[in-house]
Amino acid sequence: MLEKTTRMNYLYDFYQSLLTPKQRSYMSLYYLDDYSLGEIADEYDVSRQAVYDNIKRTEAMLEEYENKLLLLQKFQERTALLAQMKEMLDKGNYSVSALQKAIIELEELD
Repeated sequence: MLEKTTRMNYLYDFYQSLLTPKQRSYMSLYYLDDYSLGEIADEYDVSRQAVYDNIKRTEAMLEEYENKLLLLQKFQERTALLAQMKEMLDKGNYSVSALQKAIIELEELD
């Protein structure tokens, strides 16, 4: 569950501007503020089922956006490459060609 929550938080960060205000609000309350479905339903005077359906549809939309735009995937790949480069530099265990290769991989992500 924690892995899904973390993924949804990242997807929300990347794609929130593509959501409606209601979708943003529901997702923010549910994933960022840890509100229950019932608490959100009370806040908006709707049924718990309506909140659940909205959140599930929004999650599917976020996944669809990611499948098409790959912003999260590229972010994770960049982060991994940068960590790899920092580790090489910190340990002094690198070659110029290894760093150049990592830089080329970073450039190809854009």
